[in-house]
Amino acid sequence: MKTNKFILLAIIVLAAMTIFFSCKGKSNRNTNNPIPKIDVTKPLVMPIVLHREYPGYLKSNNIVDVVGRVNGYVIKQNFSSGQYINEGDLLYIIDPTIYENRVNQAEADLSSAEATLDYYENNYQRMLEASKSDAISQIDLIQAETNVRTAKANVKNAESALKTARITLSYCYIKAPISGYLTTSGAGEGEYVSGSDGNPFKLTTIYNNDPMYAYFNIEDNQYLMMRMQSQNWGAYLPKKVYVNMQEGDFPPIEATPNYISPYVNLKTGTLTLRAFFENSEYDLKSGMYCTVSLPYGENDNAILIPDASTGTDQLGRYIYVVDNNNIVSYRHIEVGEIIDDSLIHVKSGLSPDELFVTKALLKVRAGMKVEPINK
Repeated sequence: MKTNKFILLAIIVLAAMTIFFSCKGKSNRNTNNPIPKIDVTKPLVMPIVLHREYPGYLKSNNIVDVVGRVNGYVIKQNFSSGQYINEGDLLYIIDPTIYENRVNQAEADLSSAEATLDYYENNYQRMLEASKSDAISQIDLIQAETNVRTAKANVKNAESALKTARITLSYCYIKAPISGYLTTSGAGEGEYVSGSDGNPFKLTTIYNNDPMYAYFNIEDNQYLMMRMQSQNWGAYLPKKVYVNMQEGDFPPIEATPNYISPYVNLKTGTLTLRAFFENSEYDLKSGMYCTVSLPYGENDNAILIPDASTGTDQLGRYIYVVDNNNIVSYRHIEVGEIIDDSLIHVKSGLSPDELFVTKALLKVRAGMKVEPINK
């Protein structure tokens, strides 16, 4: 029995010594761990212009349908689909044969009417002289005068008919009313066009994309707030906006607003605005979607930090702040817009004198002691 008690006591002592030295070793290892060096800095404080972004779309400043207004076969198509053309360029020729014949007929009718008028005018002058000596009756003189008036009316009718025939003939030679890019053709060479009887036949459409319009909508209450508070607004319109395309590398385009809707859409509670910009450099197309950035205010002491220094979790954006004891703490922040493509506006959650972690967010955690560098 004594032997067994001695063995049990030895086991207990050995276990206690093992635990003691193990804890001592861990304590020594923890004491020897180096404090990590972490890049920190204070936020940048500077004046900025505040913007709001609105979805929008682009629309050509002029879109014109080219139509056929006479019946006939297309004997010439003088362009390729998608081609840029200048105002006045010949686009189509519709067979002019019957319309040329009508012009010839109208010219002949006018010549006949003019000859008849000359005859009646000469006859009237002779009868007028004869009436002075009572050689003819007053009724004959009146009839001669009536014939002259009728002949003059016939000449005017013939002139109008000739003018109409020439205009109709001109419809056979279809020219571009504006400069721009053409869509595909609605009728190729050899196809029959039925464009008379007040039902023009659409042949193609011209899009003049320079300058280009950007349309977007703002809420009515935002409109009032911006007009009262923003220096960027004139009497009725903002002085400038920025058009941003969906492609991230595409540079923002400065545009000049030139229209605001005179009424509020009751279904959406918004007003439509339009801004224009020169498009020759960008070659953007009508119908493209964009985002319009509208300046609405100023902040003279905005707090800015690198966007890359923030993280995102379920609560939103966060940063790591380092206090005076070099202890790291997690901090949720409210952010605004991106400034100069890399800085983000911190609306709340960070003061100008606080230090925050700029790099290696995954290497720090709340409660960790660090050695700040690059203050």
